[in-house]
Amino acid sequence: QVQVVESGGGLVQPGGSLKLSCVPSVSIFSINIMGWYRQAPGKQREFVASITSGTLTTYGNSAKGRFTISRDNANNTVYLQINSLKPEDTAVYYCEIYYGGYNYWGQGTQVTVSS
Repeated sequence: QVQVVESGGGLVQPGGSLKLSCVPSVSIFSINIMGWYRQAPGKQREFVASITSGTLTTYGNSAKGRFTISRDNANNTVYLQINSLKPEDTAVYYCEIYYGGYNYWGQGTQVTVSS
């Protein structure tokens, strides 16, 4: 069973930064696409960013400029760096991988932006 584990969320003040991590139970070399999504209370899950095995990145409209997705092959980890956090960034952030023809999701990590 493929597992995906996110970490790095927490409570942060507006203007702060966070770096989320996503570690799959399979080698990221074998994963076609890894992505981040988020879901705020009462809202639909929305696409944040993705990165392919060839390190091509794509960002959702709400993520352009303050979010950076990257991968660390040595640590089998994909990161999401979020800068200049705003209260509207408050959400559960999920990592998704596309592997072997299937999509796998993690349990999510909570990001709360509040003073």
